[in-house]
Amino acid sequence: MGHKGLKRSCVAVAVALLAMVHVSVSVPFVMFHGISAQCSNDRDANFTQLLTNLSGSPGFCVEIGNGVADSWLMPLTRQAEIACEKVKQMKELSQGYNIVGRSQGNLVARGLIEFCDGGPPVYNYISLAGPHAGISSVPMCGSGLFCKLADDLIKGDIYSDFIQDHLAPSGYLKIPTNMKKYLESSKYLPRLNNEIPNQRNSTYKERFASLHNLVLVKFQDDKVIVPKDSSWFGFYPDGEFEPLLSAQQTKLYTEDWIGLKTLDDAGKVKFVSVAGEHIRMADEDVVKHVVPYLQNKPSSVQRLNRKTKEPLRP
Repeated sequence: MGHKGLKRSCVAVAVALLAMVHVSVSVPFVMFHGISAQCSNDRDANFTQLLTNLSGSPGFCVEIGNGVADSWLMPLTRQAEIACEKVKQMKELSQGYNIVGRSQGNLVARGLIEFCDGGPPVYNYISLAGPHAGISSVPMCGSGLFCKLADDLIKGDIYSDFIQDHLAPSGYLKIPTNMKKYLESSKYLPRLNNEIPNQRNSTYKERFASLHNLVLVKFQDDKVIVPKDSSWFGFYPDGEFEPLLSAQQTKLYTEDWIGLKTLDDAGKVKFVSVAGEHIRMADEDVVKHVVPYLQNKPSSVQRLNRKTKEPLRP
């Protein structure tokens, strides 16, 4: 090879390396809606599109089952399994993605992060009014034949196998004065939060703690999530309905059952409080607290380093 040919080759290699370092791609995001909702509803479809328009990143509302009915009647363990299957099939997410969750959808999102084997990595997770520490009462569904069925289930033995298998909110109903029954019979949240002594799973903790950013948004006038501080992992002490404990006062945090303290110590948790009722978020708050975490653009080299230096994670 002549001098000029060698020079051209060197220039080509240099350009390729620079492109590898500097060229970035938008990281896609997925959105999980809450209970009594579905992706085809204007509210959820428009919110996903709004986030895409504001962030410039492609977004997808991931539907679980048939939407509204399954959001109530499909157990959350199954909902998380379906979410895992769906994201693994989406080629757009193969290099990693961000998550936005609304209300109950956050428990599907966390199940996806903690339980999903072999899936693409999750970078940022933005939680809007998530009942992360549980709820002490289940909101009534409303009117109509379907809601009558749901409400009748709510009034039954919430920790029975039948209701745990047929009513999604039963999986995160946590009665502080009945913790023994909750830990023994609740089929979702105790596992998700690594609450069961001698059954704590280090893999769940490692996966959750590997997030780049965790944004926890609490709504100041929320009457659906009780207590509303559950959106920040705050809850009541075992055996009592008072005082309300902050996240940092709970054993989940102090003993770091799921890696929340690890993330917080690293400066990766944002505890955000906004005005408004349940998931009623002003556009300016969306721009301030959500959009920045959908605009991260890891370079090719960063993604390669993640794959080679960090443990493989689903």
